[in-house]
Amino acid sequence: MSYQLIIDIGNSSAKVALFEGDILVESFYAEHDELPHLLTEKAHDASITRAIVSTVIPLDKATEEAISSLPFPCLRMSAKLKMPFRIAYKTPGTLGPDRLAAVAEACMQQPGQDLLVIDAGTAITYDLVTADGVYLGGNISPGIGMRFKALHHFTGKLPQVSEEGIRVEIGDTTETAIREGVLQGVSYEIEGYIRTCRNKFPHLLVFLTGGGANFLDNRTKSRTFADGLLVLKGLNRILTLNDENF
Repeated sequence: MSYQLIIDIGNSSAKVALFEGDILVESFYAEHDELPHLLTEKAHDASITRAIVSTVIPLDKATEEAISSLPFPCLRMSAKLKMPFRIAYKTPGTLGPDRLAAVAEACMQQPGQDLLVIDAGTAITYDLVTADGVYLGGNISPGIGMRFKALHHFTGKLPQVSEEGIRVEIGDTTETAIREGVLQGVSYEIEGYIRTCRNKFPHLLVFLTGGGANFLDNRTKSRTFADGLLVLKGLNRILTLNDENF
């Protein structure tokens, strides 16, 4: 029995998973300051044979040391690794590794299809891949939590509101007006991207992932494949594809 360790460090937290082949064995979240201790524990697991780490933030000294001290090979996720698609983005070195991983898994699940991959995390990213396996690029907009915080932070009187609470079609209090404005706005934005892409790619398939995947999947009219683990699965695929690096 041998496992691959997948480490995905996002803006808000880290996600860690163990895969046996393509099978997800376990996954869990960790706060950034908890990650060094967690990795030190995993270093003693003799069943782990290799790892990959993806990060969208600069790593602190403790986390960097914990990764460097792992007793098994650990790839650093980047656009330089072998991917199941060709990158046509003009500045591939600036691409978020989580975006590449999500696209990789979508391509492996639905090969030969035009794909739009939407990751609703701290930011919302939109990535487009053609049926012949060319990653064209995509767009980035503020995530749900960021929009709520911005309305409070950049105004004098608007309160801090969360997505949890009373839902009405037309806001009838300041709280519900903010909640509906943000949540409906994100839904309309996603629908707009899907509609625009389908005008060019009529058979487009849509993948939705990230913390808001299940929430938004229930509110978007277009058919989507919702998978909150798309990035972890994609990192595992990329680790397997890059056997020659070990």
